Amino acid sequence: MIRIKSVVLAVCLACSMAAYAGQASHVSALQKQWANATYVLEGDAQEKAFVTLLQQADKAVLEMPGLADVLVWRGIIKSSFAGIKGGLSALSLIKEAKADLEQSMLIDELALSGSAYTSLGTLYFKAPGWPLSFGDDEKAKKLLEKALAINPHGIDSNYFYAQFLDDNNQPLLAKRFYMQAQQAPKRPGRLMADKGRQAEIVAALNKLN
Repeated sequence: MIRIKSVVLAVCLACSMAAYAGQASHVSALQKQWANATYVLEGDAQEKAFVTLLQQADKAVLEMPGLADVLVWRGIIKSSFAGIKGGLSALSLIKEAKADLEQSMLIDELALSGSAYTSLGTLYFKAPGWPLSFGDDEKAKKLLEKALAINPHGIDSNYFYAQFLDDNNQPLLAKRFYMQAQQAPKRPGRLMADKGRQAEIVAALNKLN
């Protein structure tokens, strides 16, 4: 009986490890392709890359249902694509991104160091307000501050809070958080994304100065 229980436990553990490895593989692929599409490609090539990337994110969500990390990344991809497309076509994308991020938070609000809070907060301050969309600076502030509480030294949590402050006419405080983002530790496997974000931080600081 003990031996049977041990075998069952070993099988369950193996399945769990396989699921985690599959999730990590999907997330890593989405991260790398997002960084390439965001910071390397331009014009039609960039838009085509995001179309492909969104298809891959949809596939990842289907293959890994109920896992927060892939939902966060699908939300990030949709919100980034919305920023590229602009106009009315972007409104449906940011609405879908919001739904993905909110769903991920119901599963695990701490997934990817609270990235859903950062991304959702950014959507709230960048989206148009009612009646076009759901933009709301008060909600954005709460979400971005929650992201900072979860990941106080993160490059994205500090950068997007700084961007929010900059957008709301608080340049001195914005500068402080841009500089904190600049000092953020490098993220394993995120070299291209970190390099691109650091370039954005330098541009933002130059503009403030």
